[in-house]
Formats: sequence, structure tokens, C-alpha cells
Amino acid sequence: MAVASEHNRPTRTVPDIENPADQGARIRRFAVIALDIVALMAGVVAADWLLGPDALDRVLVVLFAVVFWLFVVNANLYNSRLASNRREETTRIARSGTRAFLVVAAGSVLFPLDLALRSASMVLAVTVGAMAIERELVRWWFTRRRQAGRGLWNSVLVAGEEQAAGFQERIEADRSSPHTIVAHVDPSQCPDAEELLTRTVSMARASGAHGVIVVESLLDATTANALVRGLLQARLYVDLASTLVDISSDRLATRSLGSGIATWIAPRPKSGWRGRAKRLFDVVVASAVLVVASPLFLMLMLAVKLTSEGPVLFRQQRVGRYGEPFDMLKFRSMVMNAEELLAELERENEGAGPLFKIKDDPRVTPLGRFMRKTSLDELPQLLNVLRNEMSLVGPRPALRAEMAEWEPALYARLDVKPGITGMWQVSGRSGTTFTEYTRLDLYYVHNWSLWVDVSILARTIPAVVRSHGAY
Repeated sequence: MAVASEHNRPTRTVPDIENPADQGARIRRFAVIALDIVALMAGVVAADWLLGPDALDRVLVVLFAVVFWLFVVNANLYNSRLASNRREETTRIARSGTRAFLVVAAGSVLFPLDLALRSASMVLAVTVGAMAIERELVRWWFTRRRQAGRGLWNSVLVAGEEQAAGFQERIEADRSSPHTIVAHVDPSQCPDAEELLTRTVSMARASGAHGVIVVESLLDATTANALVRGLLQARLYVDLASTLVDISSDRLATRSLGSGIATWIAPRPKSGWRGRAKRLFDVVVASAVLVVASPLFLMLMLAVKLTSEGPVLFRQQRVGRYGEPFDMLKFRSMVMNAEELLAELERENEGAGPLFKIKDDPRVTPLGRFMRKTSLDELPQLLNVLRNEMSLVGPRPALRAEMAEWEPALYARLDVKPGITGMWQVSGRSGTTFTEYTRLDLYYVHNWSLWVDVSILARTIPAVVRSHGAY
């Protein structure tokens, strides 16, 4: 497998934040610690203001406990490999703050401290919130550095030739991934476990890597254990990679299984109370948006009517949940005979796979071009949501003709209602390749949660404002 090309991201030696040999990494670690202290102090000051002027003495005791637990006990808050996951890091911050609260509560009982638990609770809530916001900003900064090719983790990949190509492709496609592959070791080319370990360590030393990604499905238990233990003794970080794809990491948990380890995958049922909660969320939000946007809705209806001949709304049959057809609504953005002109434009198609897209489609009216650029043409789909034909978030509603080119796995999209927005829209919209569009839709179907819907809706607003990939 080729590990270097003009498309690959730059590599850096000794890039990891927790590597003691890297002066830059130590500076970054101290910078994060300093920012944490600032966030904690800001939280304490805010809590003191909320509690009143007589609370400062009590606040200082709480601050000591919080700082002690955050900086002395929970060192994993400064492990960049663990801190890259938002939910995991927020959980660690909250857990550390709770420990501090329990310490203070115990101290107020054992020692003559004039400390109200109300004060401790206020400081806990405010400081944990302040620190979570500060860490979000730090995470954004690290992501931007990685996208610029800085602060990456040089890694050796231990995998078969075909698997290595797939992993390399996925790592390069994930712009926020901290990994960059600098060398590859194929286990099939090594006669025994000792040779595999020796070759991997020598590759890591020669390439300046400080980590190894092991695809353990190719290795027997004895070889895998010997390799991992040997790599750790050689002071190399080890990531065990699964061949499973499109499963959200927050669904995974490791558990003991005898003397081994098992990975448990949390189910994500789409029915029951979760399905009812999603429907309630859709109805409430869609109704609120329709009420707020009703003046704009009426203005667009009038503008479409006055600027071109034909009906205000465009109706097109799409495939809904379980393959049920429905009429998707849009503000009409094309001339009346758009469908008749489609055959003449087929050879100019710029869309991916079965999707039909032309950047300068001559069938689009001037007003329609503006509405498409701003996604205002999709406002009537809120009515589809209220009619229970669509959801606010879901896979793109497909045409029946497109399904003829679907692979069998893609039919899983029909397990959920199609959405006005979705993962593919906020990840590039029309600029997304058909393969990526397929992967993102299936990722959503298999990992759906109400929180995922909220996060996609939040990302939709800046995606629409940027108008990236929309035409």
C-alpha cells in the first residue's frame, strides 16, 4: 500500500500531545491546563456572584477540591487520545466535578467548615459548564490544526494489503482524524509473531511514528497478544482497529469476557418511545418554524406566482418509509416543461451515481436559483413533516427510478422516514460523492438518536448560510 502521495496529509514526527519527548507537545499540554484554570476561575467568580458576597470563603474551599480532582486525580483529561471524543470528555469532566462535590460534602461533615451544600452545588454546575465550553473551543482548535496537517499522530498500520487500502482511504476522508499513516506492515509477509513485532517496531523507529494501528482480525490470539505487549514495551501507542464500519463509537463499550475482552454494541431501536419522541420533536419544531416563517412563506408564494407561469408548489413523487410513495412539496424553481427538457440534458449530468444535478441548469428560473442557493425552496416540506410523510432529519427522499441502481445494503434507508436535512446535506450537499452519500445515509439509519437529529439541525444552519455545494 502506498502511504505517501500528493493527496496525503503532511506528517510530523513526535506529534502527540502527551509525548514527553516533544517540547511542542508539553507546551500544548500546559496551555490546555492554563485554559482549564482560567475556565475554573471564571466559573468560581460567576458562582460567587450568583451566591452573594458572603460566599467567597466557601467557594475557595470548593475550588481547591475541584482543582485537586481535575488536575491530580483525573490525569486522563490531558490525554489527547481520550479527549478527542466530546461525549467522553464531558463525562470525565462531570465525573471529576462530582467527585470534588462529594469530597467537599464529606469535609463539611468531618470538619468544622461553614460550607453550605447549596454553594458547593452551584460551583459544581457553573465550573463544569465553563470547563466544558472551554474544552469545546480547544477541541475546535485542535481539529483546525489537524485539518491543516499539524499535530497529527504518525502511525504504522498493521493490516493486510486490501484492508490497508480501505483504512488509508477512511482516514484521509475523515478530516478531523488525528492519524496519518506513514508505514504499513503486512502480517502475511512475516513468518512468525517475533518477526512481525521486530518489523513493526523498526518501521515505527524509521518513520518517526509513535503509534501503531493493528487490524487484529487477521491475527490469531497468540500473535495479537504478543504483538500488542511487545509494542507497549517498546513505548509505542497501540490502537486496535475493528473491521466494523459505520457504527458510532458512543454505542461501543468494552467488557470483560473471562480472561478476554468483548465489545458490546448498544442497540438503537427506531420504534417505541424513541420513535414517539422523534415524531413529537418533528411536529413541535416544524409547527414553530412554519409559524415564525409564515410571512416569508407567503412572500415566496407571491414571488413564484409573479415571476413565472405555473403552480406555486412543485409536487414530485418520492419514496418514503417502507417504500411508501408520497408527494414531496417544494416551491417551484423551474420552468413548467422542466421534465420534458430533462432527456436533452442527461449527458450534462454532474450528479453522483443516479443523482441528476447540473450546476447551471437552464431549466431553473432566476428566483428558483436564489431559492435553491438558500434552500428556501424546501420550506413546503415542513408540511410533509406535519403530514407524517417526512421527518426534519433523515435520508434524502429518493426517486423510484433511483432505486433501480441501489445496492442491496442501501435499502436500509427505507427503515426510517426521509428528511428535509440529513448527514449528507451538512457534509457537502451536492458536492458529496454518491459513495459518500450512501455511506452517510446508512450511518444515520444505523446510529440514529434524537441527539443526532439535534446536532444535524444545528449544523444545517451554517451549511445553508455557506451555500456550499447547493445549486
